Amino acid sequence: MRHGCRPCWSLEAPCARSHPRRHILAPAFCSIEEYLGKNQQACYDVLRQVGDGGWHPERDARPWVRFCLTAHYHQATHLVQWSRIDQRLWDHLEIELNQRGLPERMLLALGDAAIGYKVRNALYRKAADLSELTASRDLKSMVDARLLVPRGEKRGRVYTAAPLVARIFRAAWQEPTNVDPFTLTARALPGLAPR
Repeated sequence: MRHGCRPCWSLEAPCARSHPRRHILAPAFCSIEEYLGKNQQACYDVLRQVGDGGWHPERDARPWVRFCLTAHYHQATHLVQWSRIDQRLWDHLEIELNQRGLPERMLLALGDAAIGYKVRNALYRKAADLSELTASRDLKSMVDARLLVPRGEKRGRVYTAAPLVARIFRAAWQEPTNVDPFTLTARALPGLAPR
């Protein structure tokens, strides 16, 4: 479902994960499904308060509107925070690659490894649009440069972040904030505090 208010009806569906390198207009970034998935009981509580299982136009819908606006605020804040983390991470990884004389395309593999993904030759090859031989050489170069750690053998081989790359991620990390936008507004504009 595309509309931000509707996923409450199907909260058992897997929630979309956000990631700053994906297109910002993708449905996952325009919806509040992730927030709803993490706040399922609160969603049901507000729906019960406003609708009580049916259509009741005489009831005050402001709690539901507030809940949805808060969800959109948190989704937008989450994306901005991840975008900043991602930028710091990529800047530092790019410096490491430049210092070692390695090509910038390797950022694709290093960025994924840094945030905890297991890098596979086939996925890196597709993301960087490389031949199998070039992708293999790149991954070996990153292992030799102590940026990636190989795990497994042959077709089962994956690559994870080496200690240096893990430290770079920790340095780029910023603890997410979780502030109620209505509390912020009430502090800034006391006359607009919600009823």
